[in-house]
Amino acid sequence: MKGDTGENLVGLLERRLDAVVYRAKFVPTVFAARQFVNHAHVTVNGKSVNIPSYRVKEGDVIEVRQKSKQMALVLEAAQSSERDVPDYLEVDHSKMTCTFVRTPSLADVPYPVMMEPNLVVEYYAKN
Repeated sequence: MKGDTGENLVGLLERRLDAVVYRAKFVPTVFAARQFVNHAHVTVNGKSVNIPSYRVKEGDVIEVRQKSKQMALVLEAAQSSERDVPDYLEVDHSKMTCTFVRTPSLADVPYPVMMEPNLVVEYYAKN
């Protein structure tokens, strides 16, 4: 990929299906997001996907399956005010759908700590 390697790394990580499910506030934790996807509780563009590392594309619609919309885990996460949905996702919690609008840059991603992806890239480039 062309461009800043650190920005590309963050973009790739945020395009993972489990990351999108977490950011959309369908589940309370990243660990729950991985398991939620593994257990086939979500669809991408109407097709069931159970691979947490599935790479979402711009314009993809991620939806919680009908039978999973009433799970206590999902309802509690959607009501939580602990974190906000980033602006690169369009989320409708009444329908439990999310549209991936665009690949985020590092500045768009709400990390709880300051992350320096260039140091990660530098570390792996040496090894």
